[in-house]
Amino acid sequence: MEVCKDVFSHATFASEKMTKVNLFDTERMFCDVYCFEPGQEQTAHAHKGSDKVYYVLQGTAQVRIAQTTTELHAGGIALAPAGVEHGVRNPGPARLMLLVFMAPKP
Repeated sequence: MEVCKDVFSHATFASEKMTKVNLFDTERMFCDVYCFEPGQEQTAHAHKGSDKVYYVLQGTAQVRIAQTTTELHAGGIALAPAGVEHGVRNPGPARLMLLVFMAPKP
């Protein structure tokens, strides 16, 4: 199992939809890099029993947690607690990259 990786070298963008690239996956958690072209979004959803953390690596993210949408830039972080609806949108004009952690793993 690799224990160290360069996040930016694993980033993959697609014009059709946002992409998720898994970096780490254990019995207890996972860590992905999410890549969004301008205008792409992750549909709002919830995870029963798992918390999710979004950390902005580059670009601008409109992060919706419950009924509140917050704009975050590189260095910004958001928590989506278990059972709370959440989603992300890239308003552009640049690409968006997020580091995403979820635990416990669903």
